[in-house]
Amino acid sequence: MPDEVGLRPTTPADSDFCFQVHRAALGEYVAAIWGWNDKIQRGYHDRAFTPGRWQVITVDGADAGLLVVEHRPAEVFLGRIELDPRYQGRGIGGRLLRRLIRVAAEREQPLVLEVLAVNTRAHAFYLRHGFRETGRTERKILLARSPGQED
Repeated sequence: MPDEVGLRPTTPADSDFCFQVHRAALGEYVAAIWGWNDKIQRGYHDRAFTPGRWQVITVDGADAGLLVVEHRPAEVFLGRIELDPRYQGRGIGGRLLRRLIRVAAEREQPLVLEVLAVNTRAHAFYLRHGFRETGRTERKILLARSPGQED
């Protein structure tokens, strides 16, 4: 039986959970570029964390990750989709991404995001889901999927 995947708005009490997921999911990539400093990363997190705008990903009722999506005037921006490693590789991220692709298509807007260039696994994941590179910096790859694009 497939996992039941849901979303719920974050509350201030979810801040530590979201930070721990970020560290578990992306810590090695952040460390490869800048080095991981818990105090600095916690400061970045505390400035970025926005209760109610961020969402907790749930799997069978358990907190499993976080999702941050911005509905901008001309695009849907996927800021974060991070899963605790225990939930990775189960198709959960793909299901959530397909939902976002549908939302962006209904809005007739591109779905855009950035990945760290060292995160080749995430880069390949987005390419498999029809995203195309639209730009690149030293540390990040910019990706987009057009609203009318076929898989």
